Amino acid sequence: KLTSLALQPAVTPELVQGRVHLKCTYSRPSSKLLLRYLVVWSRLSTPGKKEQIRRDATLQSFSYVEMDGVNLRLGDTVFCTVTAFTTDAPEQQSLPEESKGFYAGIKFLPESLQIAEDGKEHVLTVLSTVPIACPGNDDSCKITLQLSTEDLGKNSQLPGPPNVALSACQVDLLRAPCSERSCAAAALTVTAVTDFAQDGNRVSRIRAEPVGQRDLLWRAYTPKDVKVTVRDLPTGNCYSFTDPHIITFDGWRYDNYKIGTFLLCRSVSRAFEVHVRQWDCGGHRSATACNCGVAAR
Repeated sequence: KLTSLALQPAVTPELVQGRVHLKCTYSRPSSKLLLRYLVVWSRLSTPGKKEQIRRDATLQSFSYVEMDGVNLRLGDTVFCTVTAFTTDAPEQQSLPEESKGFYAGIKFLPESLQIAEDGKEHVLTVLSTVPIACPGNDDSCKITLQLSTEDLGKNSQLPGPPNVALSACQVDLLRAPCSERSCAAAALTVTAVTDFAQDGNRVSRIRAEPVGQRDLLWRAYTPKDVKVTVRDLPTGNCYSFTDPHIITFDGWRYDNYKIGTFLLCRSVSRAFEVHVRQWDCGGHRSATACNCGVAAR
């Protein structure tokens, strides 16, 4: 009779007396049998391998385990497996049912980005799947994350100029009611740096580190990086050289021997323009001007 029970265990996060716990809940069958439940907690230690961390025998339709930063840490994927059996005949037991894996920690959505050097902003959401405890009565119900970027480039030994720009260097994850696997969230934008260089597609990563934390659970935790692939786009070039010969973006060529300050180029879609100042450099022999100054906005 017990083999066909649909226990459907699920793991959810919860604060218990100000400390982060995970709760395994399961359906109590509507039978008159007095059932006891064996709940086995495990975590993914290496890909494909689970490590048992706790066994709990209970009459309740739930079981708790604390995230203490030692046996269970942020960054772990946690499972609970439930078996039901009758108290008067323990040999009658149900088939063990396992929950879906619950990832406890900081998540980025999306988990990776593919963007191009086109100036577009891409929204990156950072969230905590576990509730944030308040050590004091002040505004400490938050986790502050320090964000940084690193260009993995073609030669990771020589870091180049940044390929991505973030809208913020720090974000605060403010405590909120847990819903849809999120207990706190913040959003920022990621933009590819237009570097005017044909350097191929580049890979960067965005790193987040909790700062100013007294809580061992968060202090010893480094969230997983976000991989960002930046697609290289061709860039236009224009020139002004020697006595000035000018080549425009579309390859048109002409000379400008005049003295004065000139508008070399201006964008019609953004605040970008370049001025050039030309001065006499030919003397009495010839009417020749040369670039002596440039200003770019």
